[in-house]
Amino acid sequence: MPTPPFIIDLRSRIGHAPLWLLGANALVLRGEEVLLVRRADTGEWSPISGIVDPGELPSETAVREAEEEAGVVIEVDRLLWTIVTEEIVYANGDRCRYLDHGFRASWVSGEPYVGDEESTEVGWFNVSELPTPRQERLEAMVRIALEDPRDVVFHL
Repeated sequence: MPTPPFIIDLRSRIGHAPLWLLGANALVLRGEEVLLVRRADTGEWSPISGIVDPGELPSETAVREAEEEAGVVIEVDRLLWTIVTEEIVYANGDRCRYLDHGFRASWVSGEPYVGDEESTEVGWFNVSELPTPRQERLEAMVRIALEDPRDVVFHL
Protein backbone atom coordinates (compact mmCIF):
# COMPACT_ATOMS: atom_id res chain seq x y z
CA MET A 1 0.00 0.00 0.00
CA PRO A 2 1.71 3.25 -1.10
CA THR A 3 0.13 5.68 1.37
CA PRO A 4 -1.12 4.40 4.72
CA PRO A 5 -4.68 5.41 5.63
CA PHE A 6 -3.53 7.43 8.67
CA ILE A 7 -1.48 9.68 6.37
CA ILE A 8 -4.39 10.14 3.96
CA ASP A 9 -6.49 11.20 6.95
CA LEU A 10 -3.81 13.64 8.12
CA ARG A 11 -3.41 15.08 4.63
CA SER A 12 -7.18 15.72 4.44
CA ARG A 13 -6.71 18.03 7.43
CA ILE A 14 -3.33 19.66 6.78
CA GLY A 15 -2.95 19.60 3.01
CA HIS A 16 0.65 19.55 1.79
CA ALA A 17 2.17 20.90 5.04
CA PRO A 18 5.32 19.09 6.20
CA LEU A 19 4.86 15.83 8.06
CA TRP A 20 7.36 14.22 10.43
CA LEU A 21 7.12 10.45 9.93
CA LEU A 22 8.92 7.30 11.01
CA GLY A 23 10.44 5.12 8.32
CA ALA A 24 12.01 1.68 8.28
CA ASN A 25 14.49 0.16 5.81
CA ALA A 26 15.50 -3.51 5.72
CA LEU A 27 18.79 -4.39 4.09
CA VAL A 28 18.01 -8.07 3.49
CA LEU A 29 21.07 -10.29 3.07
CA ARG A 30 21.43 -13.84 1.80
CA GLY A 31 25.08 -14.80 1.79
CA GLU A 32 26.87 -12.27 -0.44
CA GLU A 33 23.60 -11.04 -1.96
CA VAL A 34 21.30 -8.18 -1.05
CA LEU A 35 17.58 -8.03 -1.90
CA LEU A 36 16.57 -4.82 -3.66
CA VAL A 37 13.40 -3.41 -5.14
CA ARG A 38 13.16 -0.94 -8.01
CA ARG A 39 10.98 1.94 -6.85
CA ALA A 40 8.04 2.77 -9.13
CA ASP A 41 8.22 6.49 -8.28
CA THR A 42 11.94 7.13 -8.95
CA GLY A 43 13.16 4.06 -10.85
CA GLU A 44 15.97 3.67 -8.31
CA TRP A 45 17.01 0.38 -6.72
CA SER A 46 16.64 0.49 -2.95
CA PRO A 47 16.25 -1.73 0.09
CA ILE A 48 12.83 -2.74 1.35
CA SER A 49 11.29 0.31 3.02
CA GLY A 50 8.09 1.68 4.42
CA ILE A 51 6.31 3.99 6.80
CA VAL A 52 5.83 2.87 10.38
CA ASP A 53 2.14 2.55 11.24
CA PRO A 54 0.87 4.07 14.51
CA GLY A 55 1.73 1.75 17.40
CA GLU A 56 4.03 -0.44 15.28
CA LEU A 57 7.69 -1.03 16.08
CA PRO A 58 10.03 -0.04 13.21
CA SER A 59 11.45 -3.60 13.21
CA GLU A 60 7.90 -4.93 12.70
CA THR A 61 7.49 -2.50 9.80
CA ALA A 62 10.61 -3.94 8.14
CA VAL A 63 9.25 -7.49 8.41
CA ARG A 64 5.78 -6.46 7.18
CA GLU A 65 7.16 -4.47 4.24
CA ALA A 66 9.41 -7.35 3.13
CA GLU A 67 6.33 -9.55 2.85
CA GLU A 68 4.20 -6.85 1.17
CA GLU A 69 6.81 -5.52 -1.26
CA ALA A 70 8.76 -8.63 -2.15
CA GLY A 71 6.87 -11.68 -0.86
CA VAL A 72 9.72 -12.81 1.39
CA VAL A 73 9.96 -13.68 5.07
CA ILE A 74 12.86 -12.02 6.88
CA GLU A 75 14.30 -11.89 10.35
CA VAL A 76 15.65 -8.59 11.66
CA ASP A 77 19.20 -9.08 12.92
CA ARG A 78 20.01 -5.65 14.30
CA LEU A 79 19.44 -1.93 14.11
CA LEU A 80 22.13 -0.33 11.92
CA TRP A 81 21.25 3.33 11.78
CA THR A 82 18.80 5.97 12.76
CA ILE A 83 18.96 9.15 10.69
CA VAL A 84 16.83 12.13 9.73
CA THR A 85 16.26 12.47 6.00
CA GLU A 86 16.23 15.69 4.05
CA GLU A 87 12.76 16.99 3.27
CA ILE A 88 11.11 15.07 0.45
CA VAL A 89 8.62 16.83 -1.79
CA TYR A 90 6.45 14.37 -3.67
CA ALA A 91 4.99 14.98 -7.14
CA ASN A 92 1.61 15.90 -5.62
CA GLY A 93 3.22 18.57 -3.39
CA ASP A 94 3.16 16.60 -0.12
CA ARG A 95 6.21 17.33 2.06
CA CYS A 96 7.77 14.91 4.57
CA ARG A 97 10.88 14.27 6.62
CA TYR A 98 11.56 10.86 8.07
CA LEU A 99 13.26 9.57 11.17
CA ASP A 100 14.58 6.55 9.34
CA HIS A 101 15.48 3.27 11.04
CA GLY A 102 17.79 0.98 9.09
CA PHE A 103 17.94 -2.73 9.87
CA ARG A 104 20.19 -5.54 8.79
CA ALA A 105 17.95 -8.52 8.09
CA SER A 106 18.37 -12.11 6.99
CA TRP A 107 16.30 -13.85 4.35
CA VAL A 108 14.30 -16.73 5.87
CA SER A 109 12.08 -17.95 3.03
CA GLY A 110 10.18 -17.10 -0.12
CA GLU A 111 11.15 -16.34 -3.69
CA PRO A 112 10.99 -12.58 -4.27
CA TYR A 113 8.38 -11.09 -6.55
CA VAL A 114 6.85 -7.64 -7.03
CA GLY A 115 4.22 -7.58 -4.33
CA ASP A 116 2.60 -4.17 -4.78
CA GLU A 117 2.50 -1.06 -6.93
CA GLU A 118 5.38 0.60 -5.06
CA SER A 119 7.98 -1.28 -7.09
CA THR A 120 8.46 -2.51 -10.65
CA GLU A 121 11.19 -5.11 -10.13
CA VAL A 122 12.76 -7.08 -7.30
CA GLY A 123 15.87 -9.21 -7.17
CA TRP A 124 19.02 -10.43 -5.51
CA PHE A 125 22.29 -8.63 -6.30
CA ASN A 126 25.85 -9.36 -5.30
CA VAL A 127 26.91 -6.78 -2.71
CA SER A 128 29.92 -5.87 -4.88
CA GLU A 129 27.81 -5.33 -8.03
CA LEU A 130 24.88 -3.10 -7.03
CA PRO A 131 22.56 -2.11 -9.89
CA THR A 132 21.97 1.40 -11.22
CA PRO A 133 20.26 3.71 -10.92
CA ARG A 134 20.24 3.28 -7.16
CA GLN A 135 19.48 5.31 -4.09
CA GLU A 136 22.39 7.58 -3.34
CA ARG A 137 22.86 6.13 0.13
CA LEU A 138 22.60 2.44 -0.84
CA GLU A 139 26.36 1.81 -0.94
CA ALA A 140 26.75 3.35 2.54
CA MET A 141 23.92 1.14 3.82
CA VAL A 142 25.59 -2.01 2.48
CA ARG A 143 28.98 -0.97 3.90
CA ILE A 144 27.46 -0.34 7.33
CA ALA A 145 25.62 -3.68 7.28
CA LEU A 146 28.72 -5.66 6.33
CA GLU A 147 31.65 -3.79 7.80
CA ASP A 148 30.73 -1.20 10.43
CA PRO A 149 31.13 -2.53 13.99
CA ARG A 150 29.32 0.35 15.72
CA ASP A 151 26.12 -0.47 17.53
CA VAL A 152 24.13 2.23 15.71
CA VAL A 153 25.23 4.76 13.09
CA PHE A 154 23.81 8.27 13.31
CA HIS A 155 25.20 9.65 10.00
CA LEU A 156 25.49 7.80 6.70
